Amino acid sequence: DDKDRRCILNILDDYYNIRILEDSYKFSPSGTYYAPDYSFNTLDMYKEFVKNLPYNEGPEIFGLHDNANITCALNETNLLLDTVLNIQTKNISTSSGSNDSIVIDLCIDIENKLPSNYDIEKVLLQFPVRYNESMNTVLVQELIRFNKLLVIMKSSLFGLQKAIKGLVVMSDSLEQMLLSMSIGKVPSNWSKAAYPSLKPLGSWVNDLLDRLSFLQQWIDRGESPCVYWVSGFFFIQAFITGTLQNFARKHSIPIDKAEFDYRILTPTEMTIANTEKPLEGAYIRGLFMEGARWDSDQHIISESYPRELYMEMPYIHLFPKERSLVPLVKGIPEHYTGSVYGTASVYMCPVYKTSLRQGVLSTTGHSTNFVMFIRIPMNKNISQKHWIKRGVALLTQLDT
Repeated sequence: DDKDRRCILNILDDYYNIRILEDSYKFSPSGTYYAPDYSFNTLDMYKEFVKNLPYNEGPEIFGLHDNANITCALNETNLLLDTVLNIQTKNISTSSGSNDSIVIDLCIDIENKLPSNYDIEKVLLQFPVRYNESMNTVLVQELIRFNKLLVIMKSSLFGLQKAIKGLVVMSDSLEQMLLSMSIGKVPSNWSKAAYPSLKPLGSWVNDLLDRLSFLQQWIDRGESPCVYWVSGFFFIQAFITGTLQNFARKHSIPIDKAEFDYRILTPTEMTIANTEKPLEGAYIRGLFMEGARWDSDQHIISESYPRELYMEMPYIHLFPKERSLVPLVKGIPEHYTGSVYGTASVYMCPVYKTSLRQGVLSTTGHSTNFVMFIRIPMNKNISQKHWIKRGVALLTQLDT
């Protein structure tokens, strides 16, 4: 998709350009990596040049932060542990009494934590379909989606307990559910019916309960919240469209002529936002930055601290405007970074649902894991290319 092309083109720009002919041109800030001298005329000279390169290349050659080494090590460790667990599940006997009792206790614990299904008809009376408030429709649609998930979870938990006790036949799906729960993984029949998530079972259930609590508080309050926990939505795009739709209907303009501008709130503004709604748009929370950090003092994106892989972002104001009033982003069109006529020094930061970032390419041309671009202010002396090579993105949730 366009995010892949943007990343590839900005990386290749370091190698496919006229500056590579200059003796002083280096591929990385340390100066370790550079092109061989054009005077090399034998194979041995090139071999010697290659031998002098570091045996283990560092993240800098790819434009990444040193923290990428930690992320790489974590990913390799998780892959190893997942492989071990997958092998172990083949040796787990479904008739093991100790394992069965643990899973039954886990099923009962999860069942007791799950709330009753939402009464959609009652909520529709409290939050009717209104022309000037699309959030009512968003809320009802979210409740319907979570109801479907709750039905699947409750029925499968009940069926698994009966199957373990020998009251019903242990089907293939129930056996897979038993194996998944015994090693702390989310059962596939749940994950297929749910939102994208890479969390283990315990964290996944807690996250689900937090999402349900967010919606319940919305219902109990009788009106939309001042700050939306954007990570708590089942389908985030519906919330984004609803926010634009409210603006478009209020000002009687076509929704395709409306576009978001963005503002990162200061600590003082965040305190006010907790009790006061914005005049236009919506305040959101719950995003995490990977690959960089937000400098609240300078109000710009900055380099990550050592060993700090993620940073929780402050509240962000989704500020809808007419498209013609949103400043163009300064950049290079061929690199998918903006316009040569742009005036806004911002990094177009992609937002993803999970740290995996990849998904299925949908009919919109975007990955199903992709949510939107958010404009993050940056130092005017640094181009977007720097942060693109850093792999900077916002995530709606972490893996733990």
